[in-house]
Amino acid sequence: MDTLLGPETEKPPRKKGLVIGALIGIAAFAIGFYLLSFRPSMDDQMAQILQGSFHEGSPEFEQITKDIIISTNDKTVQSPNAFGTISMYIGGDIRNKGTRTINGLEVNCAVVTQFNEVLKEKRVLVVPTKQPVLAPGQTIPVTIELAGFDKNDDRANIRWKVTAIRTQD
Repeated sequence: MDTLLGPETEKPPRKKGLVIGALIGIAAFAIGFYLLSFRPSMDDQMAQILQGSFHEGSPEFEQITKDIIISTNDKTVQSPNAFGTISMYIGGDIRNKGTRTINGLEVNCAVVTQFNEVLKEKRVLVVPTKQPVLAPGQTIPVTIELAGFDKNDDRANIRWKVTAIRTQD
């Protein structure tokens, strides 16, 4: 009965286990960060994907881009955000009316004023990130977010442009 009613002995703190757990967590984080440092940047990955593609100024580029039709669809939305600026979600359709299959396509989307001054622009890699290839006669929908517009900005028009293209041979 004395042990039942007697004072309880305190358990020793488990600081040793917490310290070991914290050290294991820090080591795992450091190893993960080290392994991620070997991954190439997004710019390097895009350059590797577009290696061998045609750019503006080459005759092949001019010939192939005549067959690419980019149009803005009715899914374009502008939305105010928490920072007091406006974000635009621009929807477009990219159509290949040519006879070649496209396996690399980079486009530039720009919002311009009524005097054709560019307010914001963004380059995106559509093929192969959105879809592996763009076959002849095929259409691919694309949505691009452009953020940071002021409410007084003159967002008069949207311009699309092909900046790089690669075809299957």
